Amino acid sequence: MEGKGWLKLVNAKQIGPIVNNGALEVGFFNGDVSTGQSEKSIFEIMRGILVENLRMATRALTGQLLRTMITIFIIGFGIMSLVGMLTAIDVLKQSINTTFAAFGSNSFTIQNRDFWQGGGQKQRPHPSIRYSEAEAFKERFAFPSLVSISSVATRTGVVKIGSRKTHPKIMVIGIDDSYLEVGGYAIKKGRNFSQQEIQQGSPVAIIGQDIAKTLFPGETSLQKSVWVGKVRLKIVGEIKEKGAGGGISNDRQLFVPMRQLQMYFAGDKASYVITGRTSSAALLDEASSEAVGLFRSIRKDKAGQADSFEIEKSTGLVGEVLGMTTYLRLGAFAVALITLLGAMVGLLNIMLVSVTERTREIGVRKSLGATRRSIAQQFLIEAIVITQIGGLFGVVLGLGLGNLVSVFLGGTFLIPWNWIVLAFVVCFVTGVGAGLYPALKAAKMNPVDSLRYE
Repeated sequence: MEGKGWLKLVNAKQIGPIVNNGALEVGFFNGDVSTGQSEKSIFEIMRGILVENLRMATRALTGQLLRTMITIFIIGFGIMSLVGMLTAIDVLKQSINTTFAAFGSNSFTIQNRDFWQGGGQKQRPHPSIRYSEAEAFKERFAFPSLVSISSVATRTGVVKIGSRKTHPKIMVIGIDDSYLEVGGYAIKKGRNFSQQEIQQGSPVAIIGQDIAKTLFPGETSLQKSVWVGKVRLKIVGEIKEKGAGGGISNDRQLFVPMRQLQMYFAGDKASYVITGRTSSAALLDEASSEAVGLFRSIRKDKAGQADSFEIEKSTGLVGEVLGMTTYLRLGAFAVALITLLGAMVGLLNIMLVSVTERTREIGVRKSLGATRRSIAQQFLIEAIVITQIGGLFGVVLGLGLGNLVSVFLGGTFLIPWNWIVLAFVVCFVTGVGAGLYPALKAAKMNPVDSLRYE
């Protein structure tokens, strides 16, 4: 049948060293040839060219396995650093949001030092907030809100009952009757402290779920006594699971009445924290401004003198902490860029060497009708395939590395699809950048000179 189509050469082992398994590249001709096939569409022709070039590129890469694997590893480690660090940052953001979500977006906290002490910021410790000052604030604060007072006795406590004990990471906190409500804690079993227990400092405790599961597996903890150091406490309640955030597990906390903390745990050295919660986020700015004015008068701060305490709004604190992750992202991009630039140079050298080694192959293909475009496509595809394999390798390692942070923070496994897509796009650009010049060099070779190349 006469028409435009493909001219297939078979049984061509004797033509040149480029032929594998008796097969040779299919060449496209514009003239009329006898093919024995029906006329093909342009789409089918282009697809055939692409598939054939991809097949030949794969064979060429396996023939240079050592150089190919080295380049894949270099690209993979670059992508691993990018995806790993960006995933870790997303996990950190998720943890921070989880931590502050417990207090909602309508709370403020007054304490004697900055809550966030990382990121190279200078600490500004102020005189401890005494219980009398915190109590005076709670009594005099007229803004419609709920106010609680608390103090941390230790962050490395151990809770024991008989031969069973927890790991030394239990946070013992002295609280008042409104702390659980302000902090967003819900009672799972038992009850909150009564007013009498708060005032008398009764030896009672409310525990988190990690403590309950460790000390009382399969049984109730209520009305049972535990030891924290030399203090014996009777459990009257359990809070519901709340998860972890910011490196702090809310389920590894033990609450005692404030008076109990003052008598047996912290004594006069304790510094107290005041937390206020408004009915809506719209009232937070007004409430915090009024809180600053009132507490300045309680602390007797003079006019023009800086505050002798720190006040943090939940919305502002979250924004400040999350803003620091921008620098981490820039660092991740810088590390990945340097690594990928090195990988691009290495891949460019490999492709140039490959073009030189396959000069005779290029000459044979051109003499049989291969176009410049077809030659260029093959070498460009080779470079892109290498970078995409390296990208896949790097994404898998990066996800594992980034989610290790989630394990330490007690979060959930995170798959950042946006960073994964970005990684493959970066790999594609790297492949095109490294393969374009060698591909054009191969396409412009003179077939006669190429055939004479030894």
